[in-house]
Amino acid sequence: MLKRLSPRERFEQLVSTYEPMLRAAFIEAIDDIRSNIVLRRIVERLERGDINGAIAAMNLDEAAFRPLDEAIRQTFNGGGVATVEQMPALRDPSGFQVVLRWDARNFAAETWLREHSAQLVTNIVADQQIAIRAALSEGLARGANPTRTALEVVGRVNRVTGSREGGVIGLTTAQGEYVARARLELLSGEPDQLKRYLERTRRDKRFDRSITAAIRNGKPIPNALVDRIVGRYSDGLLKLRADTIGLHETFAALGASKDIAFRQQMEKGNLKAQHVTKGWKHTPQEHPRFQHVAMQGQKVRFDQPFVAPDGTLIPYPHAPGVPARHTLGCKCFCEYRIDFVAQLVR
Repeated sequence: MLKRLSPRERFEQLVSTYEPMLRAAFIEAIDDIRSNIVLRRIVERLERGDINGAIAAMNLDEAAFRPLDEAIRQTFNGGGVATVEQMPALRDPSGFQVVLRWDARNFAAETWLREHSAQLVTNIVADQQIAIRAALSEGLARGANPTRTALEVVGRVNRVTGSREGGVIGLTTAQGEYVARARLELLSGEPDQLKRYLERTRRDKRFDRSITAAIRNGKPIPNALVDRIVGRYSDGLLKLRADTIGLHETFAALGASKDIAFRQQMEKGNLKAQHVTKGWKHTPQEHPRFQHVAMQGQKVRFDQPFVAPDGTLIPYPHAPGVPARHTLGCKCFCEYRIDFVAQLVR
């Protein structure tokens, strides 16, 4: 006998389906950018001191993120279809069952998808340009030659895989700064700076022995080894970025599609907003938001927002316009319930 899944289990099933796809789509986009890098073009522009030209030569086009666009679309539509399929059977005044469908061409659905995807990609590209500009400027100011500076940004080709690794392409501005500081710590040769690097949680710990030996022997770490260490540290940060985007965009798309799916049925007259309530469901985590823990079980009418302890009004978890302090890393979701008695009376 098949087990009937709870709303939480059904939602977790959707997350496990779409989150890896979104994460992989982001990495695919970054790999596409890095694989089309022509190093010589970038170096030539840096030799002329043309940082803007060097950035332009990296072809950080929004079109490169089409895989991410498509993954968000699939997640959004998958969430909408699942929501409608999970709705209980509704009947019209004559007693006949109402046909429920997810309409991906609905105005609200198309608007959310278009605006959300466009804003996400625009923000990623803009942040990339800031991070890369800072890295190029820092490298040249440090006295690194144009070729070395370019490689520190775009990464070095792995002779085994043929792919570029390391660099700052794909990282946030803050992550790019972490990489720059890590490089300075390793190049410094100073014991206190090297120990500071060993405190970085995203470092590749396989190099710890070499760094510890440098501290003990009082010898600087060779530049080639520094490049390898920083490259692996950068890769760790890129994985973190992909994980963050995969999680956030999955919950954002599923949350929006569920809300819009209910609105579609209301627009068609199949449901009344006053007969639908929504409840806040918190997902236990290692580092939970205590505000969201406090919101567990909070119930409101469909057309009313949840209220966080800090006063923030939240239509549903990951809703557009909700501050990042309530969305990044959040795994909460919304559970909708229909008052069947009221619906039947209607």
